[in-house]
Amino acid sequence: MARVVVHVMPKAEILDPQGQAIVGALGRLGHGGVSDVRQGKRFELEVDDSVSDEALTEIAESLLANTVIEDFTVSREAGDLQ
Repeated sequence: MARVVVHVMPKAEILDPQGQAIVGALGRLGHGGVSDVRQGKRFELEVDDSVSDEALTEIAESLLANTVIEDFTVSREAGDLQ
């Protein structure tokens, strides 16, 4: 078994209103120096060794990310599953 992590983020050219709201809140709370926040999603999948990298990319592309407005990365984490 392996843990696979898929990170999904809005593309750089896409407005991120949630991220901008966080930047505004940080300023109001006295946390200066933060000029930008991008909010994304993280998916963790537990898969057996028979699942190929190509299949994981297809899963991310077809189900987890909207590739019109989001980019994604897929990575296998080392170590034992808890």
